[in-house]
Amino acid sequence: ISFTEALQHFQSAELPSSRGTARAPGRRGILAALLRCLRGPPRLRPQLRGEQELALAMAQCALDDSERVHMRILQTIYRQLTRSRLGCPRYGAHWEELGFQGRAGSTPLPGDIPKTHPHLPWNPPVPSQLPWALPVLQSQPHCPPLGMLQHLSNFPFCIMSVNITRIVIQALQEERLSRECNRRQQVIGVLNDLYAAAFLRLSRLWEQQHGTVANAGFFLKELELSTKKKPRQLLKSLEAYLSR
Repeated sequence: ISFTEALQHFQSAELPSSRGTARAPGRRGILAALLRCLRGPPRLRPQLRGEQELALAMAQCALDDSERVHMRILQTIYRQLTRSRLGCPRYGAHWEELGFQGRAGSTPLPGDIPKTHPHLPWNPPVPSQLPWALPVLQSQPHCPPLGMLQHLSNFPFCIMSVNITRIVIQALQEERLSRECNRRQQVIGVLNDLYAAAFLRLSRLWEQQHGTVANAGFFLKELELSTKKKPRQLLKSLEAYLSR
C-alpha cells in the first residue's frame, strides 16, 4: 500500500472515539494569551485544525487484524524492511527475525525501551498503533529514514520509530509545530518531515556516540528537546541532507 492510499483510508474512516479525545490542549484567559504572544508558539490557523485533529485521532487508532488496510500496512512494512517482493503471514517467527517481540505482537507503554533478546541485536515490540508506520511507507532506499540508517549496526529501528512518532505527536499536541505548519499550510506533511529529520539527528548521534539499546533513552531525551524547542533547525538539517 502507498502512503497516499493509507492516509486516504484514515481520512475517510470514522474515528469518533479518537477524534473526541485527541484534541490539542488550549490555553484560556487574557494573561495566557498575552504570554503566548510574548514568548509562546503561535496558534495553529483555523483551516489546519481539521488536519491536526485527524493526525491526533490516527495516533489513537489501534491495530485491527480484521481491517484489511491495517494488514496491508503491516505487509508493506515487512517488505520495506526486508526488501522482499513477497508478503508474509500475519503471525510467525519472521517477525521475531526482524527483531519484533513475539510472533503475535505486544506493545509496552510509550517511551519504554525493552530489554534485548539474547539472540537478537535488538528486540523492539510490534506496535499496536499504526501512525508510526505511515512515514515508513513513504520512505525509499535513498531517502530517510531507511536510507540513512543502512550503515548503522545494532540499531533498534522499530522501537525508535514508535518513540519518535510519540515525540512528534506530543509536539503537535503542545502546538510546538504551529509556526512551521502555518508556514507550509499543512500538518501531516510537517509531521512526516519532522519524523525523518529526527531520525537523521538520531542516526548521527548514534554513530558519533556509539549508541546502544542500553543508552537509547538518552538519545530519545535529546530528540524530544530538539523536536519541541528547535523543530525548524531539525527540518533544515533534513533539507541539507536531501539536497546532497
